[in-house]
Amino acid sequence: MTAGPYFFAWCDEAARVDALGAALPTLVENPPQYIRFDGRMRPGPQFSTTSLDEAVATIRAHFGPADADVFVFPTLSSGRSVPCRLRCFTDRSERSNGWGPLHLHPDRIEEFARMYMILDLGSGPSSVGAEAVLAWHNVVGDIEDFLLRLCAPDASGRVSTGGCTTAWTWLAPVSMCATYHANARDIARDLALSWVSLHDGESVSRIAGLSMEALHARVDAAPVGARVVPTDKSGRTIPLSRETVLKSLALPGSALIEALVAAADVPDEAWRAAEPRAEEIHNLTVQAKARGEQLPESLKGPPLWYVEMTGEHVYFLVDHAPFTLRRLPSGGVLLATHPYRTVWPLWADALSSLGLMS
Repeated sequence: MTAGPYFFAWCDEAARVDALGAALPTLVENPPQYIRFDGRMRPGPQFSTTSLDEAVATIRAHFGPADADVFVFPTLSSGRSVPCRLRCFTDRSERSNGWGPLHLHPDRIEEFARMYMILDLGSGPSSVGAEAVLAWHNVVGDIEDFLLRLCAPDASGRVSTGGCTTAWTWLAPVSMCATYHANARDIARDLALSWVSLHDGESVSRIAGLSMEALHARVDAAPVGARVVPTDKSGRTIPLSRETVLKSLALPGSALIEALVAAADVPDEAWRAAEPRAEEIHNLTVQAKARGEQLPESLKGPPLWYVEMTGEHVYFLVDHAPFTLRRLPSGGVLLATHPYRTVWPLWADALSSLGLMS
């Protein structure tokens, strides 16, 4: 089965074990099932520990000559535990592989975002849109939660930026389903990192720690009029120009955030039309489960039905899933949508509203 989704975080190598140590108790209450250390050319030792403190001490003692691979079972909002790998890579590994430097991923994406739902459909009509709305609610909160547990488990700000995608590698931020910044004023980093990654062919994990000034210089060095095309899973082609990125970098982060909030608040008529039926199904399902109703062997109700996610559900989410923007008490900011979508349509709408798209 396919692993994922993948959650990425960047911080200085000197603070990496501290960042992992801070994230670990927000992910699990019990010590990891095992910790493995992989050297440059061969697998290293494997350890079991009896406490989270011992786990962090073990990682601290071995990290550097080797990368750390921690096997944990975080809990989703539904109460289900999912087997995950929390990995911490050295800069040496990053230069050769570009996997991190910190990343977390469930072993099976189907465990994190199941491809089916058990629903009481009542006597109303079948609705792909309503079922897609429920699927969005089932997963977006966990996307945000896992990303914040990895990137912002405390107020230290060690992790400056991060993101989430169903791809195994750290994509251009605007091509991901979620991004995080420890400082909201750096929200334009999404655009600058995306530009440098797509235009110069750079691995995001290797450039995520560059200063805003360094990223500006990289964008400015590109030819006038140069463009890149971020991934938009709907199949649309929305280019991002060098000039748009430079103008965005010149704006206060607050102006970009306000534009993103306004763009996220624009109603999607198809989504809005599906919400009443989704709410009805949700309420019926809660009531049925409270009565102790079980899914019949046939998988077909009434009252409970096995509803499998199909291509129609996926396409609906790709085209219509909402975006969330959270301004965090720490001063950070998080953008998110369903894993089937990217945040690029939101960025494109926000930049257009500011007159920056060219």
